[in-house]
Amino acid sequence: MTDGVRTGADTTYECDVLIVGSGCAGMSAAVTAGHAGLKVLIVEKEPRFGGTTARSGGWLWIPGTSLARDWGINESPDQARTYLRHEAGNSYDAARVDAFLTAGPEAVDFFTTKTALRFDMPLVFPDYHAEAPGGTQGGRSMVTRPFDGRELGPHIQTLGAPLPELTVFGMMLGSGKEIIHFMRATKSLTSAVYVAKRLSRHLMDVMRHGRGMTLTNGNALAGRLAKSAFDLNIPLWLSSPVRELIVEDGAVRGGLVEREGRLVRVHAKRGVILACGGFPHDVARRKAMFPHAPDGTQHYSPGPAGNTGDGLRLAEAVGGRVEDTLPNAAAWVPVSVTTRKDGSSGVMPHFIDRAKPGVIAVMRDGARFANEGNSYHDFVQAMMKAAKHGEEIAAFLICDHKTLRKYGLGCVPPFPMPIGHHVRTGYLMRGATLAELAAQAGIDARGLEATIAQFNASAATGQDTAFGKGSRAYNRFQGDALNGPNPCIGPIEQGPFYAIKMVIGDLGTYAGIKTDENARALNADGRPIDGLYAAGNDMASIMGGNYPGAGITLGPALTFGYIAGRHIADTSKPMKAC
Repeated sequence: MTDGVRTGADTTYECDVLIVGSGCAGMSAAVTAGHAGLKVLIVEKEPRFGGTTARSGGWLWIPGTSLARDWGINESPDQARTYLRHEAGNSYDAARVDAFLTAGPEAVDFFTTKTALRFDMPLVFPDYHAEAPGGTQGGRSMVTRPFDGRELGPHIQTLGAPLPELTVFGMMLGSGKEIIHFMRATKSLTSAVYVAKRLSRHLMDVMRHGRGMTLTNGNALAGRLAKSAFDLNIPLWLSSPVRELIVEDGAVRGGLVEREGRLVRVHAKRGVILACGGFPHDVARRKAMFPHAPDGTQHYSPGPAGNTGDGLRLAEAVGGRVEDTLPNAAAWVPVSVTTRKDGSSGVMPHFIDRAKPGVIAVMRDGARFANEGNSYHDFVQAMMKAAKHGEEIAAFLICDHKTLRKYGLGCVPPFPMPIGHHVRTGYLMRGATLAELAAQAGIDARGLEATIAQFNASAATGQDTAFGKGSRAYNRFQGDALNGPNPCIGPIEQGPFYAIKMVIGDLGTYAGIKTDENARALNADGRPIDGLYAAGNDMASIMGGNYPGAGITLGPALTFGYIAGRHIADTSKPMKAC
C-alpha cells in the first residue's frame, strides 16, 4: 500500500482529514480541505464512488448565487430566510440556515472558479411553494453542466451508474431542453436530428468505453467533483468501510478502515467528516422513524443499497446524537416498483408525470386525494393522510391511451417506444374500460368511474375544481406548456385505460446527526465533538422536514461539505489556487 507503514498485522495510514463517503458532501469537503493544503483521504464503502449523488437529478438549491445575479436576480438573504423559516416551521435552525445562506454563494464561486465544477441555472424554475412568503419563481435551483467522462480517465469505470429507470438505452438525459427534444422527437425535425445525434454518440461511447461518456445531472456532479479531487491527488479507497472511529484524548482522530481484507488504522490529525448518505436502507431506523413502515420494510428507496446509516452509528458510538423530532424523517417521493428485462427489480421515482394533462392519481376507493402536480414530498404526505388504517399505503396513476403514448408514465416511455414488456410484467395495468382496469388494479370500479366523470366535466375548460391542479407555479412548470388553457389538465376519455401503482420511497433521509453551523457533530449536551463533522444526508437537514425546492439535499450537501472542509482546515490559512 502506498504511503502506508506496516504495523504488525495491520497497516497505519497518516493524513490530516478522513472523509467517509464519496457523494457530493464528501467530495465537496475533500476538495475544499485539499485546496487548503491538507492531506485528505476519501474512503467509500461501495465498489463505486458517487453515492446517491451519482444517480440523482444533479440539481442544487442555493439562494443568492452569482448565477442568479447573472440573470438579474438580486434577492437579499432575508427573502430566502423568510422562505426557509416558513418551510421549516418549529424545526427552524437559525444558526445553520444563516451559515447556509452565507456560505452557499461562496461555495458556488469557489467551486466554479477553482475546480472542474460548473452549473447552469434556468431563468425560471419555481420553488415548490413559490406562493409562500419568501418564495420565488426562479434563481435558486441550478443543475450541473454535462461533463465528458473521458476526463476521469480510468476512474470513469468506477463511477456509480445512473438509476436505470431514469435512463434511455442506459443514457441519462440532461434536464430541461434535452428531455423536451426526446419528448418531441416524432413531432419536430429539429428534435429528431438532436435525438439521433445524441443516441449515435452514446452508442459509439458504449462500444468504445463500455458506457456513455456524456455525463449529465447527478452523474455529472459526481464526475466533476471527483475530477477536482483527483486533480489534487486526493486518494479514494473503494470497498473500504469504516468499522469504528478512533478517539484520542477525547477527540476524534481517524478510523479503522477495512480494506482488501485488512484493517487499516487511518490516523487523521485534524479529524473525520462523515458523509455516508444517511439511512434509507437501514431497516431498524426506518422502523423507528418512518410511520408508513411499522416493520421497516414497507418502503422503497432508489438510493444505493449501501446507504444503511453507517455514519449515524459511527457518530452515536462516540457521543453524537441523531435528530429524531422532524415532522418528516426523509424527503418522500412516490415510486413504482418495476421488473427490469434481466428480471431484477427497479424503483422508479415519479417526478414529473403526475403533473401532465390527462393524468390523475386515486386511492383504492377510486377517489382522488391531492393535487397531482404538487411536489413529490407533498404528494406522499397526502397519500399518507388519505390511506385507510391497516391498508397498504398505495396510490394509482391513471390515464388513457392517448396520454400514455404522448407523455409516457413512470417507466413506460412515450411513442414510438414499445410498452409490451411493462404490460406483461404487470407494471403497467391495462383495461379496455375503466371497470376492467379497476378490476386489474384492485380499485373500486364505481368510485373510479365517478371520479373520472367528475374530473372530465371540468377538464374541458382547464379547471380542477376539486384540488386545483395547475393553479400553482410549480404545477405549471412540470405540465405541458403547449396544452391549453391549463398545462396540467386534460380529459381521460378513450380506452384502453392504464394504471401504475405507486408506493412510498425517498430521495434521501432528513433525520441525521445533530450539528452546529460549522458542521461539527454535537454531543448530548449540545457541545461540538472535537474532530467530528457531518455533512450531506448524514447531517440533520436544515429544511425542517419539508421540501422547499429542487435541490434542497444537494445544495446544503455542497455547502456544508465546503463549510466542514474550510473549518477543519482553519480558514486563517489561505486557499491554494488551482
